[in-house]
Amino acid sequence: MTTKQIDYCIELAHTLNFSRAADNLFVSQPTFSYQIRLLEEEIGFPVFERSGRGASLTPAGAQFVSFLAGMREDLKRAVEQGQNFSARYRDSVSVCMMVRQALFFLPEAIRISAETYSDVQIVPVFRYENSVDAFLRHEADLLFALREQTLHLPGVAVHDLFESRIYLIAEKTDPLARRDLIREEDLYGRTLMVGGGSPPALRAVQNRLIGSGRIRYFNSPDHDTTLTNVAAGKGVCLAPGFLNDHSGQFAWIPFDCPETFSCVLCTHKDDRRPAAAELIAILRKLYREAVAFPL
Repeated sequence: MTTKQIDYCIELAHTLNFSRAADNLFVSQPTFSYQIRLLEEEIGFPVFERSGRGASLTPAGAQFVSFLAGMREDLKRAVEQGQNFSARYRDSVSVCMMVRQALFFLPEAIRISAETYSDVQIVPVFRYENSVDAFLRHEADLLFALREQTLHLPGVAVHDLFESRIYLIAEKTDPLARRDLIREEDLYGRTLMVGGGSPPALRAVQNRLIGSGRIRYFNSPDHDTTLTNVAAGKGVCLAPGFLNDHSGQFAWIPFDCPETFSCVLCTHKDDRRPAAAELIAILRKLYREAVAFPL
């Protein structure tokens, strides 16, 4: 299957008309039809039903085209990244994290790193789920993780980065936003958003609060949904400080509990590139010097 055939298939799925799809891609209709037929012969099932009025997707074809569209976008991004890389860089260091704000100082670290390694591209890779598995498959060079996630990882070097505490997130108009510290009793009678892939330390705190019987709770599938519900006034939530984007949209108030999160960077033990080591050193220095920065 060629990229040209993929493009033809996606365009026909959009127009459902052979003549119009061929015109849109500046090829003759016989050539267009022939390529669609070759594609269907290769994959072993019909993607389109033909009729005098044009074409329609078969059930299998509809599913197939949806995958093709996603694959074509991934390929486009890969080509664009390759073009960027070949024009300016000789190497790259990819950093995998679940969300952008997890490494708040990464942009600053990239700027500093470029002063020494201007020909090395630092590439953020965002994986909300299965980031550890992606790292172990060598889909990333560095991994932001919690230390508890790294205890039994093979062939990995772990570099301490910072300790992150637990915060209550509330609307800025919430009376709790005026507090300097939130205690358990401050949440009595309130609704707490829970779930959403919370790490074990956070789940322990959530369960302790729910176990009091004096706090209502609402299950939320992920952090973004939770924040949407907080903004809608449906409740409050607890979250690690490393998820704070410091945009000022919400109040983040320290929560009184002993649980914290040990945030680390992982590298592959066989990766001894100076640019990767330099990036880690820069990030560790930035976090070490951010004494008054809420984490």
